[in-house]
Amino acid sequence: MKKLFMPYNNGTLQLKNHIVMAPMTRSRALGNLPNELMATYYKQRSGAGLIITEGTSPSPEGLGYPRVPGIFSQQQVEGWKAVTAAIHEGGSKTFLQLMHTGRVAHSSNLPQGHQVVGLSGIKAAGEIYTDTGMQEYSAPVALDAEGIARIIKDHVKAAQNAIAAGFDGVELHGAHGYLLEQSLNPQVNNRTDNYGGSIENRSRLTLEIAQKIAETIGAEKLGLRISPFLTSNDMPAYEEAEVHQTYVHLASELNRIGIAYLHISDNPGIPAKTHQAIRNAFTNTIIYCNGLTAETAEEKLQSGMADLVAFGRSFLANPDFIRRIEKNETLNEPDYNTLYTPGEQGYTDYPVLN
Repeated sequence: MKKLFMPYNNGTLQLKNHIVMAPMTRSRALGNLPNELMATYYKQRSGAGLIITEGTSPSPEGLGYPRVPGIFSQQQVEGWKAVTAAIHEGGSKTFLQLMHTGRVAHSSNLPQGHQVVGLSGIKAAGEIYTDTGMQEYSAPVALDAEGIARIIKDHVKAAQNAIAAGFDGVELHGAHGYLLEQSLNPQVNNRTDNYGGSIENRSRLTLEIAQKIAETIGAEKLGLRISPFLTSNDMPAYEEAEVHQTYVHLASELNRIGIAYLHISDNPGIPAKTHQAIRNAFTNTIIYCNGLTAETAEEKLQSGMADLVAFGRSFLANPDFIRRIEKNETLNEPDYNTLYTPGEQGYTDYPVLN
């Protein structure tokens, strides 16, 4: 039997297989509230051993996209309870991804009275989806010391709320140019206080949030997603040696904290030595994601570079993705026009095998 389909057991991660459903924004949370349609969507995909939800904001100012769910109000906690119950009924474990978009946002996507914030006042280049069409990113307001403290507190409270909503843990989104990765990048974070400058200082925000969440809900209920060397959402490249050192430092410190897993969003820019150094520094579960097929995922597991493998796009159009790869059946193609539209179309209406 392929390793993909065998159970995986490590700490909190007692999973029925080695397959993870990756987090993907789908913009179905009307009023930023999780709902029954979302519960149906996730339950359909509960063939995965672990489901990591779409990015969910720990605070109103982190809701950079339209109809992104939050986890900062009691109403949102109640909404998520239906989702976690549906996932658990399907036999999967689930972690909530905490995603604060930081400067990757547009003010029209935020609730009234809130503004786009960042580690610094540097505006991101490019455009973002809004319900009135594509618009340039809003210029962020640089967080002051009080703002940084609030960000940390919001993440800790969000983690507590996630556990109250029935999640098995939370994943911090430290990838793809969102707030935590913004803090790591010296081209975006030009602060001169304890949260800017050296690698240690730029890693401080992520590590302080991780440490405080670990103390609050348990390190074994916490993961972190990273995307070294990726330049999406206007993450400017910086010196290779410094990127390498940044992520090895993060991996070592998170290993000390004892978090459940590191989730690596793979890309061709990551040198082999960085992959190996992260593997050496972090002794707990490592998840690999991005561009995997059933065959390449199995190879990753067999080589020992990955302990679990995550699929994103494959799950979009294939609720029964695991059955399809087990039987070597053709996969449905996603309809990219309905990725972020409200409603069932292109969300819960994809065909399954008889």
